[in-house]
Amino acid sequence: MRPTSVVHRGRAAIAVATAFGLATITGVATGAAPAAAGTPAAAAPSVAESTPTSASVPAPVAARHTTRGHLPPTPGAPGIGDSYYPLYGNGGYDVRHYGIKVAYDPATDLLTGTTTITAKATKNLSRFDLDLVLRATKVTVDGRPARFRQVKGQELVVTPARPVRAGRDMVVTVTYAGVPSATQPFEWTPWVKNADGAVAIGEPEIAAWWFPSNDHPLDKARYDISLTVPKGVEAISNGVLRSQRFGRTTDTWNWRVRTPMASYLAFAAIGQFDVVKGETKSGLPSLNAYAVGGGEAGQRARRDIGRTPEVVDWLSRVFGPYPFEAVGGVAPVGKFGFALENQTRPVYSPKFWAKGQNMGVVVHENAHQWFGNSVSVHHWKDIWLNEGFASYAEWLWDEQHGGDSAQKTFEAEYAKQPADAAFWRVVVADPGPDNQFDGAVYDRGAMAVHALRNRIGDAAFFHLVRTWTAKHRHGNATVEEFEAMAEKISGQELSPFFRVWLRTASRPEPTVANGFPARS
Repeated sequence: MRPTSVVHRGRAAIAVATAFGLATITGVATGAAPAAAGTPAAAAPSVAESTPTSASVPAPVAARHTTRGHLPPTPGAPGIGDSYYPLYGNGGYDVRHYGIKVAYDPATDLLTGTTTITAKATKNLSRFDLDLVLRATKVTVDGRPARFRQVKGQELVVTPARPVRAGRDMVVTVTYAGVPSATQPFEWTPWVKNADGAVAIGEPEIAAWWFPSNDHPLDKARYDISLTVPKGVEAISNGVLRSQRFGRTTDTWNWRVRTPMASYLAFAAIGQFDVVKGETKSGLPSLNAYAVGGGEAGQRARRDIGRTPEVVDWLSRVFGPYPFEAVGGVAPVGKFGFALENQTRPVYSPKFWAKGQNMGVVVHENAHQWFGNSVSVHHWKDIWLNEGFASYAEWLWDEQHGGDSAQKTFEAEYAKQPADAAFWRVVVADPGPDNQFDGAVYDRGAMAVHALRNRIGDAAFFHLVRTWTAKHRHGNATVEEFEAMAEKISGQELSPFFRVWLRTASRPEPTVANGFPARS
């Protein structure tokens, strides 16, 4: 993610992760203020059933389904265990595949959907949760009607007719509907409605506003996404466009994601778009979509996003082989003030091009395909691994394309932040949900990356980067794992270095040990 205007600790102008998600865009009030420091990040909303259980479904028989040598079925956890967002994601199962079929009417903002989830139980399950804010009307598990209830917030609690044994696959189908822009369980919505459609885009969440999921990066899956829209309207999503079906009054766009993807990276952009197809030099399919009537900013965006294949080929030389099956970008209209690294196809606010060209944001979001999308956070506190490296990719692009050297940018960033600035008080290895998208995570984060490069040298640094993206390809990783790999590859003791840059709420001293060049 990259906010259009990064101001350090400025809640009105940067993207901030609140207790329940994204809450700001530049110049537009979109929701509740973040939780105060020290407040439990995801204190559960009050529990209130909003969907009655079906009286026709028999009561669970978990208590009777104990078999010699097996533990009795028990409920899956209502959260996956993230320290910032305890109710994000769920426990007890691992999703393999999402089959999302939704129909959307831009005139009414009504979305109706049926999503089929294929998952493996990781314990004997008597019931389990999914994350969904739209109203569910029917749930089946392995073809049998299931009891379900929705609590205020985003938990859909499902009790199958029969317990699901550990190690067994289950197929869960949920039918649901709602008006996403009016569905605001936390007094805000990440769903971006515009004049001719909508964009489903947000971090750390958006999925619950258009499909049920295990909504946390720890549970990646593959996707088939089918979007049915009024005739003549475009519907863009992730991966490869497999087919289009044209009817008398509606069109259906079918997309496939063949590589594992975190739920917040799934997106839909619906409206009037000019769709441009091509391919990279290495043969990857490229698909870009530009909003019709985007004005001057839209034309500038078109020129820069059109260079995505070039950017991806360059990043592949820096970070290692591209991890996905397609590339592209989307420039919709709408009142949102950030860009997001949606897998295979980042989505950009037109505000990035309000004053001129902006290749930096294209580099940033495509760098996330490696740092954030392929190698994803283990918990959201590991966000530095995403934003620090994506921001540093912008410095490297400038360095290798006629701009300032990364060292000059590093020195300028360090000099412009006085020692007493709030910027230095953000602990980037664990910034807290209130500061998850603070400017320091981006800029101090990029400084930490460059300081590491200075400290261990170019050969070890770029070997580290490529080894990291290869080892954790399509997986999850922590800051601590990165530090351990840096020490192993460099052969240096780096604990004091990382403590100063990532875990100390003060300005690092400009010493050689801290990654500053020796003074002559």
